[in-house]
Amino acid sequence: MVSDSRPRVPRLLVATLAAGTLLNPLNSSMIAVALVQLQEAFSIGVGTVTWLISGFYVAAAVGQPLMGRLVDQFGARRLFMAGLVLVLLTSAAMPFVPNFWWLVALRAVQALGTSTAYPAALVLIRAATPGKDAPAGAMGILAMAGSTSAALGPVIGGVLVSLAGWQAVFLVNVPFTLVGLLLASRTLPRTTPDRADTGPRFRGLLAEIDLPGIALFTMTLVSVLLFLLSFSTEPRWWCLPIFLLGLVALIIRERAVPTPFLDVRGLAANPALTSVLVQQATIQLVFYCAFFSLPMWLESVREFETAAAGAFVLPIAGLGVLTIPLAARLIDRRGSRAALVLGSVVLLTATIGMQVLDDATPILVIVGFMVLFGIPNGFNNLGLQTALYTATPASRTGSSGGLFQTFRYLGAISATAVIGMIFENDLTSAGLHRLGLVMSAGAIVVLVLALTIRRHRVDA
Repeated sequence: MVSDSRPRVPRLLVATLAAGTLLNPLNSSMIAVALVQLQEAFSIGVGTVTWLISGFYVAAAVGQPLMGRLVDQFGARRLFMAGLVLVLLTSAAMPFVPNFWWLVALRAVQALGTSTAYPAALVLIRAATPGKDAPAGAMGILAMAGSTSAALGPVIGGVLVSLAGWQAVFLVNVPFTLVGLLLASRTLPRTTPDRADTGPRFRGLLAEIDLPGIALFTMTLVSVLLFLLSFSTEPRWWCLPIFLLGLVALIIRERAVPTPFLDVRGLAANPALTSVLVQQATIQLVFYCAFFSLPMWLESVREFETAAAGAFVLPIAGLGVLTIPLAARLIDRRGSRAALVLGSVVLLTATIGMQVLDDATPILVIVGFMVLFGIPNGFNNLGLQTALYTATPASRTGSSGGLFQTFRYLGAISATAVIGMIFENDLTSAGLHRLGLVMSAGAIVVLVLALTIRRHRVDA
């Protein structure tokens, strides 16, 4: 029987929040199928057109904690709706850009707009359930929205591009955001910062936002992201000293100011929250290593057609969505730790099993491994979101939610670097086995953290 300490969040509120949070993963994945048409439309090469993906990733990775801090300062309702407006305006303008780099710039602004939804959603869910434990049902719907939109993004994008060209993958956001704004204006409650008059307090709020800290965080994050994104082709080694310099300066700065953008002292004093962030990056590293590498192996080594290789990985994303309701029930009864332990055990089993995949592995066995990779996604994703909610002080909910999403991007981009490093000269079954060892090491890290870090509710 579910405890009364886990109340239900109004369904329309959850639906509105889910509609906003799916915009980021949807727009990050939907663009993939439009790249070829965009190359032809702007007469550019592969290396140039991929900036539409890299630019979105970098802007979102930087923007998530920034927007989370703004949510904490200015109000979740206000920032949620402002983000939708940004997505609306940029999406409407993208089909009419004069050149490709205008498109890249607008995509970056679009990424910032989509970055407000998740931290705002966490704050609004907490406001709807004050003093209560994380509502697993509401958190599960957010997780399902993100997973489903990321998985279906290429499918939706393919239909849109075939029917109306590359412009359609941007214009589809227009009616969606208009409906989202209408729903948000009617359903989202006003949190305390939303009700405050920010005009007279604007200078004080800017001081609290810690602009120098944001600048150092941006320099640190962008330098490491650029290095990781370049690692599989021509590594930008000059990014490493910039990263180290920025990291040291960021830590010194954030330890010295009373209202830091990145609460270094708070992270050090809250091992549960730090553990959640590390697990997030590591789980995403393992997930994206599987999601990107297995189709490459199927096409290059097993000589499957592209469409068939893509169909093989559908269970990885699809089963994660189907297991979220099961994960929600487990979390309601046993807590987030149980879901994370179960998810990491199954994930470790799948990565170890990669060692048996070779040039003659039967198709049914391959499908079985895809299923094995898909099952833990729902448990890990919802388990981490619930653990984040529990370990985060109420006053830092938006900031922590944004940082959580940034670590997702770090894990995903790290996966591309690892795959590039291993597959660059060894796209074989032996190379897949080496990649599997890296993934197994990551799964072990997640399992150890899930077993050893105690989860505790933080209310301050």
